[in-house]
Amino acid sequence: MKFTILTIFPEMFAPLQESILKRAQDANLIQIKLVNFRDYAESKHKNVDDIPYGGGMGMVLKPEPIHRAVRDSQREDQRQRIILLSPQGRVFDQRTASRLAAYEELVFICGHYEGFDERIRVLADEEVSIGDFVLTGGEIAAMAIVDAVSRLIPGVLGKESSSEEDSHSGGLLEYPQYTRPPDFEGMKVPEVLLSGHHKKIQEWRRKESLRRTFLRRPELLDEAQLQTGDWELFEELVLEYPELASYRSKWEHLKPRSAKIRKKKDS
Repeated sequence: MKFTILTIFPEMFAPLQESILKRAQDANLIQIKLVNFRDYAESKHKNVDDIPYGGGMGMVLKPEPIHRAVRDSQREDQRQRIILLSPQGRVFDQRTASRLAAYEELVFICGHYEGFDERIRVLADEEVSIGDFVLTGGEIAAMAIVDAVSRLIPGVLGKESSSEEDSHSGGLLEYPQYTRPPDFEGMKVPEVLLSGHHKKIQEWRRKESLRRTFLRRPELLDEAQLQTGDWELFEELVLEYPELASYRSKWEHLKPRSAKIRKKKDS
């Protein structure tokens, strides 16, 4: 997969040359191309911004350099998606990452300064934000999306870990993880993880994943990919944590869905 990033600060992307992403590039699993759209400015001083019409604070990115840079990056022989990084865009999540991973190339337009000329918007297939907050520019957002999407490309993670068990991969938060030593300052690893009983370990992990999601991000359960037996695990969690009973109305609708899954399996 290829990532093309249009920015006036290519030096900011040094982190993409480290760790897993560096190995993925070395193995030609992904390609990352940085395009300085200042190179497409035609003025003597290579200006890419100007004062806003109507007055106001700050500077606004000009349309000409970015239009030229995007046109030079557009391809007709592959599946390409042009993304404008903007606080007004749809908030990026794991589902969006999975959708974007299906393209052959993603082109990111990184805004900066006070904003960009409205006529730049026509270039984008979609606008994306990484949260309801404002950054100095789109560079950090682009890096976050490149990292999230790259993890879904086959071979990128190798045998180090699986994206299928990451938080949000199935709509749930990931279960707690432990490693040696088994006892650190009185904080012990749960016995089930030391038992070697794979079925019980999987059940424990699922239960803890549901519990964490329920306690920390209950709104995620509305669209989570539930499994047969999850309703029973929720009932067990209510017994362990009585305070969860106050949320019952929020996840009561999961019961018929679980029952439907179970009925389908039995047939």
